[in-house]
Amino acid sequence: MVSLPDGAVGRADPDWSARRSDARRNHEQIMAAAIEVFSEKGLTATVTEVAARAGVGKATVYRSYPTKDALVQAVAEHQIRWVDARVAQAAAEEDPYLALRDFLDDLFQRLVHDPVLLAEVMPREELRAATTASLETLGRIVDAARDRGALRADVTALDVRILSTGCARALVDLGNRDPQVWRRFAGLVLAALGPTATSVRPD
Repeated sequence: MVSLPDGAVGRADPDWSARRSDARRNHEQIMAAAIEVFSEKGLTATVTEVAARAGVGKATVYRSYPTKDALVQAVAEHQIRWVDARVAQAAAEEDPYLALRDFLDDLFQRLVHDPVLLAEVMPREELRAATTASLETLGRIVDAARDRGALRADVTALDVRILSTGCARALVDLGNRDPQVWRRFAGLVLAALGPTATSVRPD
C-alpha cells in the first residue's frame, strides 16, 4: 500500500513557505486539530474546541479563518488535495490494476479516520467541481486496467466512485470505525469490479 504525507500538495494549495515559521506552525497545528475534532465530534464542534486542541488561542484561528464555515471549507479542501495527489500518484504506476487496488485501500483507510468529510462536507455543492479532475484521472486508470482485462468490460470511474462512497457511507451510518472492516470493504469493491463479476443489463 502506498501512502502520501498528509501535507501532499495539489491544486491551489495555500503557499505558507514565505510566512513566518510560527505562522506556518500555527497553520499546521490548526489544520491537524480541525481534522481531528471534526472527525470526532462532527460539524457541531466549535472553533474554541479546535483552538484548544491546536494549543492556540481562538483569535489565532480566526486570523486565518474568519468564520467556522471558512475553517470547515479549508479542511475539506485539504482532504480533497490529498485525494488529488493520491490519484495522480496512482496514475503514474506501471500496473493500473494494482494502482487502483492500492488507491482504494488508501482511500478507505483515510475515510475511516475522517468520516465527517464523506458524510457532511463532500456533499457541499461548492466542492463537487473540485473532484472533477480526480475523477477524470481515475477514469484513465480504470480504462487502462479494463483494457488489460483486469476489470469487467463495462466498468467506469463513476462505478468506482459510487461503490466506494456507498460502502463508506453505510459504514459511517453503522458507526463502524474499525480499519480492518473498512479495508475488507475496499477489497470487496475491487472484487465487484473484477472480470468474473456478472454484468447487469437493464431490461
